[in-house]
Amino acid sequence: MSKPYGRKTKKKVGKILIGSHRKKALEMLSQIPNEQLVGHLFSHFYHTNELLKFRSIVAMGALGSRMEKSNIEKARIVLRRIMWNLNDESGGIGWGSPEAMGEILCQSPELALEFKSILFSYLDPDGNFLEHEMLQRGILWGIGTYLESFSDDLNKKTEGLLFGFLHSTDPIKKGYAIRALHNANRFNCSIVPENIVKDDSQIEIFDQWNFVTTKISDMALSCESHKIFA
Repeated sequence: MSKPYGRKTKKKVGKILIGSHRKKALEMLSQIPNEQLVGHLFSHFYHTNELLKFRSIVAMGALGSRMEKSNIEKARIVLRRIMWNLNDESGGIGWGSPEAMGEILCQSPELALEFKSILFSYLDPDGNFLEHEMLQRGILWGIGTYLESFSDDLNKKTEGLLFGFLHSTDPIKKGYAIRALHNANRFNCSIVPENIVKDDSQIEIFDQWNFVTTKISDMALSCESHKIFA
């Protein structure tokens, strides 16, 4: 049975995530002891409210960065927990875990050196490929987030796999692939399939703290002139 103070803190974390601006929310969450916060953030990965889920992922990235600086072994434990959540033997699905890995690693250079190959492997059919359709969305978002900080780390194999998702029938996967390739400076409208720049499918994509609505075609064309969704 969960302890009363645990339920109270979980409720507090959810209220902060939903009711506060990004900077203020992350500052308030940093006042909660890391050992308590990490469990509550993981629990929100499974929330049916997608905004709460993604904001908890952002908060996990900030927490991972703090832990890297103060006690890197504890940060490694968080990443190993993420990896376990994505393991078939865990008995779970691993909602939010690939996104959280990308968010942590993009802010944690030392951890990135250790775990980036594992992050990329979740997209690789010869590696730890995630077959679940929704988890594929998650790993595309996670890799795209990582590449915003470490664009030079995109290898040719992963680049090819990302281009493959431009042909996906799932417009969200298509959008996340565009975002990832753009963040790695590998997206060029002149060489992508014509159906991409003419695709008026509308998607909602998480942009740092909120969801925004956009079209696949607008994402593709915006790559030519300025930065898109981080």
